[in-house]
Amino acid sequence: MRDLSLAFTLASMAATTACATSGSGAGGESTARLTTTDTVPRYPIEDFLGTTNFGGASWSPDGRKVLVSSNQSGVYNVYAIPAQGGAPVQLTSSATNAAFANGYFPRDERFLYSSDQGGNELTHVYVRETDGTAARDLTPGEKLKANFVGWAKDERSFFVGTNERDPRFFDLYEIAADQGSDYARTLLYQNDGGFEVGDVSPDKRWLALVKPRTTNDSDVWLHDRQTGQAKNITAHAGKGDVQNGVAEFSPDGRSLYLITDEGHEFAYLVRYDLAIGRRETVLKTEWDVMYATFSRGHRYLVVAINNDARTEIRLFEAATMAPVPLPALPAGAITGVTFSRDDARIAFYGSDSRNPSDLFVADVGPLMNQGPTRLTRSLNPRIDPAHLVDAEVVRFASYDGVKVPGLLYRPHGAAPGARVPALVMVHGGPGGQARIGYKAMLQYLVNHGYAVFDINNRGSSGYGKTFYAMDDRRHGEADLGDVVASKRMLAETGYVDPQRIGIIGGSYGGYMVLAALAFRPEEFTVGVDIFGVANWLRTLESIPPWWESFREALYAEMGDPKTDRERLTRISPLFHASNIRRPLIVLQGANDPRVLKVESDEMVEAVRKNGVPVEYVVFPDEGHGFLKKENEMRGYRAILEFLDAHLKGEPAAAAVIK
Repeated sequence: MRDLSLAFTLASMAATTACATSGSGAGGESTARLTTTDTVPRYPIEDFLGTTNFGGASWSPDGRKVLVSSNQSGVYNVYAIPAQGGAPVQLTSSATNAAFANGYFPRDERFLYSSDQGGNELTHVYVRETDGTAARDLTPGEKLKANFVGWAKDERSFFVGTNERDPRFFDLYEIAADQGSDYARTLLYQNDGGFEVGDVSPDKRWLALVKPRTTNDSDVWLHDRQTGQAKNITAHAGKGDVQNGVAEFSPDGRSLYLITDEGHEFAYLVRYDLAIGRRETVLKTEWDVMYATFSRGHRYLVVAINNDARTEIRLFEAATMAPVPLPALPAGAITGVTFSRDDARIAFYGSDSRNPSDLFVADVGPLMNQGPTRLTRSLNPRIDPAHLVDAEVVRFASYDGVKVPGLLYRPHGAAPGARVPALVMVHGGPGGQARIGYKAMLQYLVNHGYAVFDINNRGSSGYGKTFYAMDDRRHGEADLGDVVASKRMLAETGYVDPQRIGIIGGSYGGYMVLAALAFRPEEFTVGVDIFGVANWLRTLESIPPWWESFREALYAEMGDPKTDRERLTRISPLFHASNIRRPLIVLQGANDPRVLKVESDEMVEAVRKNGVPVEYVVFPDEGHGFLKKENEMRGYRAILEFLDAHLKGEPAAAAVIK
């Protein structure tokens, strides 16, 4: 919930979840490791972005195809992939605006997808008919945002949220899906209280609503559509901050599954009985439960655990919570598990540090008799996975003794006698997490001789609620201290040159880059700011209206621009740009609704007055993150050329494209 960023690139920087520790990659094929003396070719960015990204998985009604989103065309579009194997079939053909699949209809091959305009985040929900005619906008209108919420349990309708009535709040609508219904819609819930819709009960009587108060404290309310009354079912006065969220209503409609951290450092799964209001613990571990969802046929419950920056999937019989064996899955991260209509097969993605997410299908349950079938091969065949590197989970003692985790990537050939420059990479958020998985830009930089430490500074999610809250009202200070302290750990590796350590990050991580250069100006050799916040006053005053339900929580963590101007001015790099004396590159989307372009304009202008090198790369057709390969290519190439010139000390191969 606490995330100012869009995950600043939805494609190659989007983290998947696990690291292969054996000789088998996520594709299930043997991948040899190189020794430190082996020579590794340096691949151009065109090769890394020749990798194809896939995401999402929705089974067709007959189980023969899986609907996905992919940037195979250079822009995200919707594709169908045969479940028995075969080439993806492109179903949408946008050359400008990204289209992301929401899923097939349950009984025919119509499908829903979402798209915005040039990255402005004003998404609409569209339907594509089976005859392939032009898509229809089911949420038409100007300056509105609409989100697909999910299908009704009877599969005869689906739900969307839209802020067309009030730009601050999302009302919930039910849209008829039967043929001949003309997609008639009905208002289910008028949202005047800043709630977020978690789920709708099978009989549509109950709505599970989430009310955030701070980024560490939230409640779940149960709204009765028959009486119009709502009840807080997670009230916790006197118990301190507690995060409560919605997993899903049970298929029989008698229970609501919740995720809470009440009385525990990590989030766990509980079942709430709607009739008597009793709660019981279903699953508790020493890591956060990320989500839990029932299979389409209601036989199974899938639970994801955030185990030390990787996702661990567990499968249970829904009725008894008896563990269910999974097929022999590929090594690495397993994410996005989706069941076929008959609960006989799953689709999922497998990934590790050196292999992007690939789509697999596999039998489960009584019919499980063989391993998964791989449907995609994402990594560009020009790249040998052995030339890439695995993440190493490391922890170091920060400036005050707090143990800070992160993921360390060591270039091939780096050694005490051949020290390399390094980058501290800061994730988005605040409150995000650096996770193990394939990241194209990161591997591109490592391949070109840069060690990278993907830090999970205090305030990152996944390490308990105490660690998560450690940066509240201390942004650009307590968390920045961790980033600076990580330099000692890098120096102690023996293979990093302590005089050549830079900082890179996107969104909130971009803010940390600017904060490091402005507030600790001697610590880092260079800075790479990707869509980063420069002026918290403007950012908090201009956040999109559809964030209204989250505004109070964001203000509680970061500060209210009306009452905390002094502090927000103190931590905003723009007002301290005169301190910056190290080279800087700034990347910015012209349509960014979260970090307005004017922020980067002003920051670049201010730093240039210091007489230090500043590169500025603007993308006129992007928002808060890369959605187009052409722009990614331009941006990442500019970053490497900048680093080679100012951190590695090598002349740039070509001038940075302006």
